[in-house]
Amino acid sequence: MEQKNREKQANKRVLELHEQALVIDSHNDAIVAHIRRGNLSLADENVQNPMEPVGTIAYLRGRVPPEEETIGIQLNIPKMRQGGIDAAFFAVDVTRAWKNHLAYALDAFGWFSEEVIANADDLCIARKASDILEAKASGKIAAILVIENSEAVERSLNILRSLYALGVRSIGLTHNLNTYASTGNDEEDLGGGLTRFGMALVKEMNRLGMLVDVSHISERGFWDVLEISDSPVIASHSNCKTLCRHSRNLSNEQLKALSVNGGVVGITFVPGFLTIDGWQKMPPLAQLLNHIAYAIDIAGIDHVGIGSDFDGGGDLLKDASEFIKIAEGLSERGYSDDDIRKVLGENHLRVFEAACG
Repeated sequence: MEQKNREKQANKRVLELHEQALVIDSHNDAIVAHIRRGNLSLADENVQNPMEPVGTIAYLRGRVPPEEETIGIQLNIPKMRQGGIDAAFFAVDVTRAWKNHLAYALDAFGWFSEEVIANADDLCIARKASDILEAKASGKIAAILVIENSEAVERSLNILRSLYALGVRSIGLTHNLNTYASTGNDEEDLGGGLTRFGMALVKEMNRLGMLVDVSHISERGFWDVLEISDSPVIASHSNCKTLCRHSRNLSNEQLKALSVNGGVVGITFVPGFLTIDGWQKMPPLAQLLNHIAYAIDIAGIDHVGIGSDFDGGGDLLKDASEFIKIAEGLSERGYSDDDIRKVLGENHLRVFEAACG
């Protein structure tokens, strides 16, 4: 009985910590996932808001396969509320748009803007760090607009400036394959890094106040970015290469360099980035906590956060409602309340403020 009481008190303390903390998830693919399920409402996964005529994403990608549709959405307003997520980076991966990259991104953000208006009591767009804090204080969820794959700027810094004016505050330079800006992680054996345009893109993102995302970039591209960037950068959804030798993960040297840069790595929930043996050797949550702990050991407690990749392969947790399991696991491993708060969101807030104001 005494043991159960202690466990109950511990769980209550972690719940209170999680509710009081600022919780930020640095990557999800929820926008496209909702559109490809018939424009599901962010407020209710059982409600569709069909739009006519069909938009770019719906036309180019079509609906998700039936087997995916039955799985359900991982991240929406109710599930974020349940999981205590205060802010999230809503990314639009334009990779499969094939010569329609910009139209694809604009279609996504146009749909999302209508959802924000429809759910104005729950959701708002954050353009700077103070917007995130104000949203938390007012009981709203802050959404940061993100583009995954810089092909969306169509090789034009003028388009980059227009996307900034629209509210986009972070861009991932590549997505696995090469872009006009840099070599992607799947082609890093070619030895390529940032192109001249990529260098100009990073510098202009610094000037405007946009967070450069180095997830998916080649290792040489990573070092090129850190060499020329005047602002801290983020690896929004990457793990530790020592624990899982995958091209999407960061080496010890990269983690240390990210620390020196003042940046943050968002440890992600994608099974293939956790261990080369899948989930067989230990429970999935333990694997995720191992990556968080390892990143903390190498980069430092101020440079590690969470980037789930919900609705884009981040299947370790069922959905956003289970986010508290991370705080529970870190607490059980002996991390202090201050350290847990940093991992849950304070580190992401700091890097966002440093880059975007």
